[in-house]
Amino acid sequence: MSAKKVLIVFAHESPASFSAAAKDAAVAALNAQDWTVEVSDLYSMKFKAAATAEDITGGVKNAENFCYADEIKLAWEEGRLVDDIKKEQDKLKEADLVIFQFPLYWSSVPAIMKGWMDRVLGFAYAQDKRYSEGLFKDKKAMLSFTTDCPESVYSATGINGDINVTLWPLQKGILSYCGFQVLAPQIFWDPAHVPAEARSSMLESWRTRLQNLCGEAPLYFAPLDYFDKEKGFQLKPEVHEEYASKEFGLTVGIHMGKPLPANSQIKAGV
Repeated sequence: MSAKKVLIVFAHESPASFSAAAKDAAVAALNAQDWTVEVSDLYSMKFKAAATAEDITGGVKNAENFCYADEIKLAWEEGRLVDDIKKEQDKLKEADLVIFQFPLYWSSVPAIMKGWMDRVLGFAYAQDKRYSEGLFKDKKAMLSFTTDCPESVYSATGINGDINVTLWPLQKGILSYCGFQVLAPQIFWDPAHVPAEARSSMLESWRTRLQNLCGEAPLYFAPLDYFDKEKGFQLKPEVHEEYASKEFGLTVGIHMGKPLPANSQIKAGV
């Protein structure tokens, strides 16, 4: 990448947390490579999580039947968004890479980070420009998060289920939908319950990965042109035929009734 700008969207209340240590490690490692790094520390910013009509200045067009997605896109086009959203969108506009650093809450991001996604990315929720044609198709994004249990618990036989299934709504439904090239997540398994040496090793592995992060291939998601718009965005017959004889489905969500491709949400090229 010619430009080297990264936005880290960070969600943890404690500066003594492992999440904060992971964020600090990323800042230091990327700065050492002459990246321009900006951090949105959502709790410190007291970022408003709720997506409401208050996000729009000058009133809404249809107060009787308010639709946030429609109103926020129109307000963005007309320059009528409140300042905290505009500031974050300016950061996003400049970034080549966005890293979301957080603890996994209820198999998802914390509410304050989901609010950032709802409010800041709201204008990118477009039916005409999504997935491989999305507004951010020239940008990369990734999740970096901690869990409160070991990796085995998030396995295909573990009680929480396959982590690939857990990540599908976040990586496909949000990041890929907006067009981001999604890099494999950085997962810190259960840092609160492992020895200090293990935590140090996790951070060192993260620092090592950051040395060539944007040289990594992104995760695979089926491109928009695999689907027939005139038939409700169903797989085109020729694509369906191509994959019909394969052992595994196309992706986690678009599995075609077949076994899921293993680790397609945590490793590139699978």
